[in-house]
Order: sequence, then C-alpha cells, then structure tokens
Amino acid sequence: MSSKNVQTEAPAEGDLSPQLPHPVAIPPRREATVAFKFGGTSLLGAKRMLHAAGLVAPVAQTSQVVVVVSAMQGVTDRLLAIAHLLAERKNQHARAEAEALLRQHRGVLGELALEAEDHDRVSYEIASLGRDLLHEIPAHDYVAATAELFDRLASFGERLSARLFAAALARSGVPAVPVASSDFVLTCDTFRDAKPHLEQTKRRGREVLLPLLEDAIVPVVTGFIGATPDGRITTLGRNSSDFSGAIIAHVVDADELVIWTDVDGIYTENPNESVEAKLLHDLSYDEAHALAASGAKVLHPHVLPLAAENEMTVWVRNTFKPQVRGTRIGLSRRSNARSQRVEQEGAA
Repeated sequence: MSSKNVQTEAPAEGDLSPQLPHPVAIPPRREATVAFKFGGTSLLGAKRMLHAAGLVAPVAQTSQVVVVVSAMQGVTDRLLAIAHLLAERKNQHARAEAEALLRQHRGVLGELALEAEDHDRVSYEIASLGRDLLHEIPAHDYVAATAELFDRLASFGERLSARLFAAALARSGVPAVPVASSDFVLTCDTFRDAKPHLEQTKRRGREVLLPLLEDAIVPVVTGFIGATPDGRITTLGRNSSDFSGAIIAHVVDADELVIWTDVDGIYTENPNESVEAKLLHDLSYDEAHALAASGAKVLHPHVLPLAAENEMTVWVRNTFKPQVRGTRIGLSRRSNARSQRVEQEGAA
C-alpha cells in the first residue's frame, strides 16, 4: 500500500537531503491508484522539491501515481501583486517583479542539478512561460486589470512549479511529465472563483491522464487552474489547491488522495492556539464534515463530497515529518484491513 512505502522509505524528521534512488524497472501492473497533492510550502526550492519527489518515488514503483502541485510558497501572492501594479499603471515595477520571479524559478532549476539535456529542455519550457508572462505586462501600454487578467497571471505559478517538480521526479528516477489542468478542467467563466463542470472534466481528464498512468508515467498536474469552454484560463479561488487535488483524484478514480502539507494532520483545535489540541488519527467523512461545519479548519469544503462519492481515502500528512502517520479520512475509522495495517505501521 502506498502509505506503507512512504512511511518506511521516507527520510527521517528534519532530514531534507535529496533521496535519489537509482532508476528501477517499474512493474507493468499496479495495485492501486494514488493521488498526491503538494502545497506551496512543500515545494519551496530545489531541496524541498527533491525531498517531496523522494516521497513519490517508492509509491510509484507499485502504484499508479498522479501528482497535483501548487505554486511555490509566496509565488501566487507575487503574481497577484503584479496584477495590482498593472491596475495602478506601474508597468515598469510590475515587469521588474515578473523578471525577479522568473529568476527565482531559473535558480531552482539550476539547483536541481539535472543532466545537461534535461536541464536545457526544462530551461526552454521556463523561458517560454516567461515570455508569455512578460507578454501580459507591456512596458508602457495601459492594461485593464480585469478578473480574467488576474487569473491568467496567477496561473503562471502552478505552470512553472509543475515543470520544476516533474524535473525533480525525473532526477529521482521517476518518469514524469507536467500536465496543464487547463487542458481538461472545464469551468464556468466566473474568474477568480470558477466552478468546475465535474462530469465533463472527468471525461476529458481521463483522456489525458489515463494513457500516462498506463505507461507508468507520473502526470504532474497544475492545481488551482482550469479553463472556460472557449479556452480562457480561470482559477478555482484562493486556498483551492486541496479541491484541485480532489478533482484530479476523482478524474482517475484514485483509491487514495494524500494531501502533503506542513502540519501533522487534523487537530481537535488549532495547535498554534491551544495546548490541548489533539491530533485526530482517523475520521469518517461524516466526522470530518461535522468538524468543518463547527468551524474547524479541516479541508476545502468540496473535498469530502468528492472523496465520499468514490469511497476514496483521504490522508492529511506532514511533508517534513513523513514518519508521522497523519490523519486518515474514510468510510469509517476501521473500515478495511488496509487502514488497520497503516495504523499499525504508523505506531511502529
């Protein structure tokens, strides 16, 4: 099972040294389909990307894996700040900020220490995205700061992140390709808070993702973004990356969705505000929903209905403490032998 591999083969707490196994022959048959979602804190810089890739690598040997990524921490805020600068007609400042952001991503690429051919390919992809970004920011002409422009600019964070993380996976011996969710996540045209059309998204997404999974290639999908039927980029709203992970997991009928974040799981209370907060190891969908309804910060409200529809297990785990079991959300606290085994392993 995927969580077994993650817990037994992941680095010890505090050790973010790249875990770079030699490439291995991946068996043609997979025992499960697992969706991993990594938040921005998990992907901030080459060291963290390689660490996260090390969590994916052992699971990809036995399961079909799809990964959903956020922008690197802070990048979306910087992109939205660029849109505000354009609204204030501070084009030169906006352009300088965009160039600094692109330098940051090129720096991460350099630190990934790829083989020359791979480095050149990813460098070309980042340069192409960079030209598209700068095209949105003319040196002098006035740009109407519409909600549509905000979404186009905000989308560059995930698009850059997906290319870098796919490269980190390849560096770790895992065949991977970046995939733009805007190619198949179909939404309405309410920019900055678009709603996905799930059935059409699932049909289109399976055409894109399933052939990759069948070929043992990990799709690294951009979270947060979709597109209207006529191809205009939208975003699902701030703090929607968990929802993006659930959508992609729904598309591929994943058995599990593992949300990797910077906390140990779901607590009874905010652990930063209460010393009495306790980590919850197992929750049913109903229990998690009740927690959310009472005001607890659990997950994006649309994650649980999607998970329950497919009877998909959701894990909330700490990228930086992979030996910690985290919180499992599923049909019941002990609904199957697999979850019981995971608990025993986590306690070992």
